[in-house]
Amino acid sequence: MPDWGSILQEINKNAAPSPSPADLVRRKYLASLYDYTSRDTILYASNWTQPNPFSELALINDEDVQGLMVAVRGLGSGKLDLILHSPGGVPEVTENMVSYLRKKFDHIRAIVPQAAMSAATMLACAADEIVMGKQSSLGPIDPQLVLTNRYGAAQILPVQAVIDNFETAKNTSAESPQQMGAFLPILEQYTPGLIEQCHEAQKLSTELVSEWLKQYMFGDDKNADEKANSIAGHLANHSTFKSHARHIDIDRATELGLKVTPLEDDQKLQDLVLSTFHATTIVFQHGALKIIENHLGKAFIKSPPPLQSPFVQPPPMPLPPDNDQG
Repeated sequence: MPDWGSILQEINKNAAPSPSPADLVRRKYLASLYDYTSRDTILYASNWTQPNPFSELALINDEDVQGLMVAVRGLGSGKLDLILHSPGGVPEVTENMVSYLRKKFDHIRAIVPQAAMSAATMLACAADEIVMGKQSSLGPIDPQLVLTNRYGAAQILPVQAVIDNFETAKNTSAESPQQMGAFLPILEQYTPGLIEQCHEAQKLSTELVSEWLKQYMFGDDKNADEKANSIAGHLANHSTFKSHARHIDIDRATELGLKVTPLEDDQKLQDLVLSTFHATTIVFQHGALKIIENHLGKAFIKSPPPLQSPFVQPPPMPLPPDNDQG
């Protein structure tokens, strides 16, 4: 049965542009990774560390499940190296992605060449192990809320901050009724239903990560429950990090108790992973927003509007000269 990508390729077979030099180089290194590790390899990378007006489209979203379907088809080793570079996104979609990948692969390594934040950290915690370099980062998993005020302005707030702000306004108004007027705008905006939604969002992210850690990373550990609950609770604690954008490096990730392997332990693996990542960021500089691709070259590439097709290849670009050549 053909998948979505096969159908789109059939439709566009006479009009599809040739792969750019950067695509060819990226795919060469992805194929080399498989040749070296004998593990199926999927790149999941978003253009979020470079300025672009469509950064919201780089977040984890439902379309990514379709992208994974394209990338997973034809793979059969049972072992997966997932190269992960993402700002995060929707936890519920992340849950779907984990469920799908875990039905396809018995062992997963999440390899983080630079940063996997928020829901991407949640995805990494569903792996059997995480591979990080000295430059790599994970991030807190405390949920964020997009809130629109009465004037139509939207802001992103940690749900814990919303809960704390509501409790402060409620308690201060009860203790000092004369100050209620100052807190009325807050109490009007933060309804009891919204506060309950915030509590449930906190439970969801913590419970998902805890369950994945117990089942996969610590599946054979007699202290799995204790370790998983401790790590998930720490990652989800906004009071600890004070900012959702805080970076967790390899040392701190190891201190938390995550199973982390230094990328530098295997120089060949490091070279191939970082070469793949650098080639990917060059494509991002030319407009692509997200790449989900396997070592066989089957790819789901998201481009910004008005290029609506998520399978559009970026235009060819010149490569820099090879400084090693005389």
